[in-house]
Amino acid sequence: MAKKNISKKDILYEYAFITVAMLIISASIYFFLIPSKVVIGSISGLAMVLAELTGFSISMLTMALNVVLLVIGFLLVGKEFGVKTVYTSMLLPVFLGIFEVICPLSGSVTGNNVYDVVAYILVAGFGQAILFNVNASSGGIDIVAKIISKYTRMEIGKAVTLAGMVTAMSSIFVYGPGCLVVSMLATYANGQVIDYFIGGINKKKRICILSKNYEEIQNFILNEMGRGITLYTAKGAFQQEEQTELVTIMTVNEYKTLMNYLHESDFKVFVTISTVNEVIGMWDPKK
Repeated sequence: MAKKNISKKDILYEYAFITVAMLIISASIYFFLIPSKVVIGSISGLAMVLAELTGFSISMLTMALNVVLLVIGFLLVGKEFGVKTVYTSMLLPVFLGIFEVICPLSGSVTGNNVYDVVAYILVAGFGQAILFNVNASSGGIDIVAKIISKYTRMEIGKAVTLAGMVTAMSSIFVYGPGCLVVSMLATYANGQVIDYFIGGINKKKRICILSKNYEEIQNFILNEMGRGITLYTAKGAFQQEEQTELVTIMTVNEYKTLMNYLHESDFKVFVTISTVNEVIGMWDPKK
């Protein structure tokens, strides 16, 4: 299969998303994860433990640990993933360093460690889902998770949980057994949140339409929306009358546009809609 050419605009668009995602993740680490003293399975969590043991800064340790895993990511996952992860791995310590200078923390932002952990899981999980969706990662443990997912076909959130458990277990050496239990539960929850957000980002709508005005609807979908259609010949059991059925796959926003068009028209239609969790093959996500 020929490799699809990607325009400079698309590349800039992707890297803008990656930058925003890394800002989100960095903020969640600095404002919620670090004050919570909970080592959720991540390279930043491992850096927190090592910082307590060695006295080095979290940002410096994060950079050092990422270098080793980046080389592994390039070799086992691929160049595109590697290049993007180099970029994110450079951004993470930079953003953390900036936060350390402009927003020095003296304690928890929320005043409650449980709230800190919940906030981190939700905010960081959203950022991680964005990265995985564009074949990138925040580096560190996420690289290990990507490798596990690639070679075992495991869902990425479950792979994050598996890879992160080792890091979470290291918290016992610094924060004690109580923190270990919380860290492992939080690591599991983080993986579940990532899968939830990725599922929401990737979900599509499969729309089946029966109408005598199928040609007008077909022209709207093809020419106005730029989406493809599969045509089937369907036969009703009651009247034994043959009709043409239109089947198309759309994003959620495109689905809303099509529904508005059908509602505003005077066409007599029969429409069924189902949710599609994943589309593989000839699909253009940039439509």
